[in-house]
Amino acid sequence: MSWELAMTPSTGERRVAFVGDRLTFVLRAKGGDAGKCAARLRTTIGSGEVWNEEVARAFEASAPIGRAAWQDLPMERTADGFRLSLVLAEPGFYWAKAYLTDERGFQHWPAGENFGVSVHPSDYRTANLVYCAWPRLFGKSKESARFVDEKEEERLQEWDRRGYAVIPPSGTLRDLKRALGHIVERLGCRIVHLLPIHPTPTTFARFGRYGSPYASLDWAAIDPALVEFDRRTTGDEQFCELTAEAHRLGARVFLDLGINHTGWGSRLYETRPQWFRRQADGCFASPGAWGT
Repeated sequence: MSWELAMTPSTGERRVAFVGDRLTFVLRAKGGDAGKCAARLRTTIGSGEVWNEEVARAFEASAPIGRAAWQDLPMERTADGFRLSLVLAEPGFYWAKAYLTDERGFQHWPAGENFGVSVHPSDYRTANLVYCAWPRLFGKSKESARFVDEKEEERLQEWDRRGYAVIPPSGTLRDLKRALGHIVERLGCRIVHLLPIHPTPTTFARFGRYGSPYASLDWAAIDPALVEFDRRTTGDEQFCELTAEAHRLGARVFLDLGINHTGWGSRLYETRPQWFRRQADGCFASPGAWGT
């Protein structure tokens, strides 16, 4: 028997929602006697903690993501199909797709990709004044009229031509932490958006004097240039100092993640080269910014 199935929200649709919102799924079936059938929603909604643990474990162990976060939820029969309403209780990104089981136990799925919903914390529905910060610029030069000393730059370029990697002093996460009072209490910003804070290439394929923050080497690590070397704390701990102070002031920290590309020599470049696009000659494909 050939079933004609339609799901609402539509298969392949992507939606933004907030914690506390209610999402209703409807599956309509034509082509047979739906009275002898049952329907379920296969979804990761409600398994946010399990899903996050699986993703982290897969990243750390270079292993495939498991299926423990997926569950099949029974849908209620209605006059014209099946229905299930869920309250979104956790922030995160979730998948869902409804399917029909006929009297023989065979599964029938609507055409198209899974439905996806990005669930944001309820606090961020409105009144979101954002301060975009690049921690590197919060050092001694943050109040300078000019960031580049042209005379000094000529000398540094000579070292570059001789094959040395010259990296100037950088602002740190603690420098930014000291500025949070001004950002949150005086300017009234409640979200501090950080440009990427991950390690970047410092030798080959380096963009600019510092290296591009969008050429990440490891999305789970802190750039050592942003860390104050005090012999007591790690980069992760100093990042936690920054976020704890933001939270104390009533603000939140958002991270900018360039997850559709990495820097040359990144952790994924070395451990998952099959994830990267290649040209016909076998060379890794570079983004359009390369060489400009």
